Amino acid sequence: MTRNPLTLVPNIITIARILAIVPISAFILAGDPILRAVALSLYVLAAVSDYLDGYLARAWNQYSDLGRMLDPIADKILVIILITILAWDHSLSALDLIPAVAILFRETFIPGLREFLGNKTVVLPVTQLAKWKTTIQLVALALVLAEAIIPGLTLVSDIVLWAAGIITLWTGWQYLRASWPHLSGIGK
Repeated sequence: MTRNPLTLVPNIITIARILAIVPISAFILAGDPILRAVALSLYVLAAVSDYLDGYLARAWNQYSDLGRMLDPIADKILVIILITILAWDHSLSALDLIPAVAILFRETFIPGLREFLGNKTVVLPVTQLAKWKTTIQLVALALVLAEAIIPGLTLVSDIVLWAAGIITLWTGWQYLRASWPHLSGIGK
């Protein structure tokens, strides 16, 4: 008997990660330091849940097509919306916007590339560096979010955000290079 994928614990965690961006965003935009601390706590829980849902799916053999689809989408929603909110409330400086825009570009471009190549039955496997890229992005955004709460964190958060931007662009370049034969007509 096939289980409803909506009842699988890893999928419930993934869906909760997607939904968590709503209160996280609202608490940040409220402009209150206590609510920002709550937003940071919720964000850290959401970020950690990215590891937890995968771990539980493997440990409990609770794989599903829904989970495989939603997990990367949940990561992207968390990153893209949080960058937007942090830019909106000026937590990101003008220089911070450079790696932030690089992250937004890659996180939009590569899924589009994957979708296009999927129509050609070409699969771009997720690299280990791309998995680390997600972790570094999540940590960088947590640090940016924490800047308003923890004085003196700006330099550290800027360095980690720039590292995330560079790694994000590098993994995007790797995917583009690997897919180029299929985009240029050479791989027909």
